Amino acid sequence: MTIAHPIPQISPTCFDEVIQRHGTHCVKWDMMEKLYGVPAQTGIAMWVADMEFRPPACVQQAVEGMAAHGVYGYYGDDAEYLAAIRWWMANRHDWEVPAEAIFTTHGLVNGTAMCVDSFTQPGDAVVLMTPVYHAFARVIKAAGRDVIECKLRNDAGRYMLDISGWDEQITPRTRMMILCSPHNPGGRVWSRDELRAIADFCKRHDLILVSDEIHHDLVFPGQHHTVMPLAAPDVVDRLVMMTATTKTFNIAGSHSGNVIILDPALRARFAARMNAMGISPNSFGLFMATAAYSAEGAAWVDALMAYLEGNRRLFDDGVNAIPGLRSMPLEATYLAWVDFADTGMDSADFIARVQTDAQIVANHGATFGAGGESFLRFNLAAPREQVIDAVARLQKAFADLQ
Repeated sequence: MTIAHPIPQISPTCFDEVIQRHGTHCVKWDMMEKLYGVPAQTGIAMWVADMEFRPPACVQQAVEGMAAHGVYGYYGDDAEYLAAIRWWMANRHDWEVPAEAIFTTHGLVNGTAMCVDSFTQPGDAVVLMTPVYHAFARVIKAAGRDVIECKLRNDAGRYMLDISGWDEQITPRTRMMILCSPHNPGGRVWSRDELRAIADFCKRHDLILVSDEIHHDLVFPGQHHTVMPLAAPDVVDRLVMMTATTKTFNIAGSHSGNVIILDPALRARFAARMNAMGISPNSFGLFMATAAYSAEGAAWVDALMAYLEGNRRLFDDGVNAIPGLRSMPLEATYLAWVDFADTGMDSADFIARVQTDAQIVANHGATFGAGGESFLRFNLAAPREQVIDAVARLQKAFADLQ
């Protein structure tokens, strides 16, 4: 399957533009003072996982085309949309996806909630490899299910699986495991062997495996992400894949995500819940996703990752120069995971230095579950001058350690 697209040149300088987001109903900037006590006028927002960059021009043109048409009715004939998804997965991930396997949800938090609702019952338990994206636990608990926190092993600043220990935590009511691949917040790209081990764990305990791969396009040079169906083909009878354009192209406000289910029986169960909930996609999200999954979108992502590599190196060099701080080496995502354990401070102390002294808002590690207590998560997807400023502020805030 091929779709002909022109291949544009993307200038790396497009990511240097500083875009004023304060006062635009932006969660990251307009809620930071209310939630963290840091004014947007003096602070740096490095918490919410969206980027400070405009999406590729093709996405903007798709939205402008909708506005020019001026009629915002129900979306129909999704053949082009589905073809764009299939083209992207085949060309970027070597994964052939049948059109009938693709569902569209209102983002992947909604997709996660739909999976919990479709494949588990109240009182059941769901496994999370913690620390991990905080929304997983939130929707699981809100649905009346229990969370089993299977801690990752921090091996000299790199997360590793600890499956032999996890086996002992599984209960008779455990029904599902949610995998974050690549991992947020640790930035790990799981190897094929690790993915197969996770698949075997789910088969051994008869668990549905939900693989959230929303960051699978945001992988740094030298790393390779493998989609779960290719790593462990024998697990597709219990596998639910989740992917999206939203994180890759900075269009999270479109609230559009894809749940991809290869097994017909699982697919039927999910479709029944979608129908019962009356869920249908947002037309803006479909137009934007169709435009993004193109050769122009691919060129933009390649340029983005080169730029983020520069930000990552700059941030890590600056933060790791502060005694007691360690930024976990990122293999994927734009979310730096910084450990403050060796400062000897408790979380209230190092959070105060970051928020009050440095005026930086980062995600508190404890919200990611067991194992995250000594960490903060910093969003590096911003113009380089903002990252330089953040590093300087952190070095000043912890100057007495140097």
